[in-house]
Amino acid sequence: MPLPPSLHGRFRVPAMAAPMFLVSGPELVIAACMAGVAGTFPALNARPAAQLETWLGEIDSALGRWRSERPGAPCAPHGVNLILHASNDRLQQDLATVVRHRVPIVITSLGHPGEVVKAVHAYGGLVFSDVIHAYHAKKAIAAGVDGIIAVAAGAGGHAGEQGVLSLIREIREFWDGVLIAAGSISDGAAIRAVEVLGADFAYMGTRFIATQESMAPDAYKRMIVTCDAGDIVYTDAISGTNANFLWPSLERAGYDRAALAASAGKGKLHDMSDEARAWRDVWSAGQGVATIHDIPSVARLVDRLAAEYSAACAMPPSAAVMR
Repeated sequence: MPLPPSLHGRFRVPAMAAPMFLVSGPELVIAACMAGVAGTFPALNARPAAQLETWLGEIDSALGRWRSERPGAPCAPHGVNLILHASNDRLQQDLATVVRHRVPIVITSLGHPGEVVKAVHAYGGLVFSDVIHAYHAKKAIAAGVDGIIAVAAGAGGHAGEQGVLSLIREIREFWDGVLIAAGSISDGAAIRAVEVLGADFAYMGTRFIATQESMAPDAYKRMIVTCDAGDIVYTDAISGTNANFLWPSLERAGYDRAALAASAGKGKLHDMSDEARAWRDVWSAGQGVATIHDIPSVARLVDRLAAEYSAACAMPPSAAVMR
């Protein structure tokens, strides 16, 4: 599939470190981009709103120095996630800051991206919209986005219920632009797998929580390493929208697993004061925890992903196939 020129030759592996609420910050973004995968963060992680200006200035300076000192090395683009829901009262301020810094990739969630598309395209940036259904993908495409992030079942955070194989193949039937796959991708073999399905990039969140540069508390990182797929609970009881969470953190917060199952579709069980507190006290992760066993630096992780990806690309067809 054709890629925008601004993405050509910028990556060691076709992957993006997804923006994670209360987890992704400048250190993680800078390390990811320098290692050769796109680094992104939610604008709402910068609090107060004025801090977004500081963070973007820090990222611009660090990556500018890196590129000038290593002109032949890959340096992936960075991105900012904007929440478009009406409840986000700082959207216009954040969008203005993003435009001022000419952020290469802007990721939109929970709303119509039309206004963001106009503003970002005006300076030559790219807009990717995350979706959990093909229906939402078609609406984003009609609004003029450059890429679709298909958030499939098993992804950390607000994930869908459709499997990644089905969702990627369905969207590829009508979309020939940038397509990014999210959902339980934790190693280089999985990056290659979604590429074979038709995705241009893998979107990796949970794997980057358990890195030295993430803002996650050490206990959160250790929980990622010790949990497996059976410890992931898909529930709308935390914020009213279905998302995947680590069971030990739910249990610690006073939730009962049977009650969570019985309340599916009924919204919040507890009255947490706001979204930030909910996600601070209860920790999200995807089913990709099953194959996460350490907390490396981002540079070391990407080295490993690159080796795994290369090995997967070199794999021969099954011996069962007649040749």
